[in-house]
Amino acid sequence: MKQTRRFFLASATALTGCSLLPSVRKGNWTDAHVHVWTPDVEKYPLARSYAVSDMRPPSFTPEQLFAHCKPEGVNRIVLIQMSYYQYDNRYMLDMMRAHQGVFSGVAIVDEHAEGLVGTMRELVRQGVRGFRIYSGKEKNLSEWIGSSGMATLWKTAAELKVSVCPLINPDTLPLIDKMCEWYPDTSVVIDHFARIGMAGSIKDGEVKNLLRLARHSRTHVKASAFYALGAKKAPYLDMGQMIRQVRDAFGPQRVMWASDCPFQVDPGHNYHNSIALIRDRLDFLSEQDKEWMLHGTAEKVFFSTAAV
Repeated sequence: MKQTRRFFLASATALTGCSLLPSVRKGNWTDAHVHVWTPDVEKYPLARSYAVSDMRPPSFTPEQLFAHCKPEGVNRIVLIQMSYYQYDNRYMLDMMRAHQGVFSGVAIVDEHAEGLVGTMRELVRQGVRGFRIYSGKEKNLSEWIGSSGMATLWKTAAELKVSVCPLINPDTLPLIDKMCEWYPDTSVVIDHFARIGMAGSIKDGEVKNLLRLARHSRTHVKASAFYALGAKKAPYLDMGQMIRQVRDAFGPQRVMWASDCPFQVDPGHNYHNSIALIRDRLDFLSEQDKEWMLHGTAEKVFFSTAAV
């Protein structure tokens, strides 16, 4: 994928710490976190641990997504491999090919499988720019994050110039902090504020652990999944304080907005209220902040040229 002049300038700005961000056309926004799936389970079988009844909604294709995001000016999307398919990333990859230039992707791989490096390299060749990690059923988080397979995944991600994307709960933040110390060249993107506030209250100690990651220059945070955090009620203004703290600590160049569709459009919620929180409703966000958070950061991280 060729680097555009806009991307080159945005990257240079982030690296030098300058405050200038090239102007982007209003409404040319990027959603940094969306899942898609198809009811065609013959062509795209579900992983063994899932049944068709687990697919809720039964279908969420790119066309269904576009009905929500395009009216809000969102034209670029980062697809996150859906757990229904586990390590079979084919549907995501096929949708990326079917909509060239619209989608980037974050894949899921088995860090314990043979040939991990080759698998990651091939996925990156096909346009993947990140690898999601999550603890799954592991009870010992230290053993999970400290496994030899995880070490290979983090090292390889750095070599390929792509990101590790942890889906974690707040109690895992100190372990991710340690991994960032061990692998300082690896780009990291924390999903959904590390799910701080999922239980209802946003705890200061958990926010402090998240903000501590800001000292690692390659670590980013997704401001996302508002429907699931804090009060869990639109217009989500209760999320404002944590968004401000994250913006202040990381800088807008390392914060990216995302919807987490289709869950953001479950009953009682909608796409408009998710993007509107960043775009329209937080008066402490400057226009420059919004351009980074709604476009520039995700463009830099997920639509870049990888080392393959």
